[in-house]
Amino acid sequence: MGYGTNCAPLTRGLCGHRSGFATGKFLCPAFARRYFSCVDHSPGFLKLVNAARASVREVTIEQLHTRLAANPRAVLLDVREDSEWLAGHGEQAQHLGKGILERDLEQRFPDPDAEIIMYCGGGFRSALTCDAAQRMGYRNVASLIGGYKGLVAAGWPMKKEA
Repeated sequence: MGYGTNCAPLTRGLCGHRSGFATGKFLCPAFARRYFSCVDHSPGFLKLVNAARASVREVTIEQLHTRLAANPRAVLLDVREDSEWLAGHGEQAQHLGKGILERDLEQRFPDPDAEIIMYCGGGFRSALTCDAAQRMGYRNVASLIGGYKGLVAAGWPMKKEA
């Protein structure tokens, strides 16, 4: 069964799948990926991201909400740069930038079975960080499709650091 048959019948995305884009509920991963891929990334970077995506679990904002409600120990992890974090982030998110993730992940989250949902600006860097975490032995990580931009579009509660 394809994504389109499971999506809310609100709008139709470029991919042809229906999505709840009008309400910020991205039920269709293909639609969300297309919508948030408007940044012009280099071919080499996209090659790395696509290779990582082949082995990384990706979740929608709806699934994120469900996972955080079902598991109070689940971690929403912002892997963006420090300046991006300071400008605004998901209210309950913790921060560990992509540049130091491999160095500090085990110290911050010693349980390799911890549920960690990572996000970046649009879902590209978080796919790479999830791939790295999996290679380090983490078994329950996921990348948020649409990243920070998706959270903002969905009306997710945000916070700024002073």
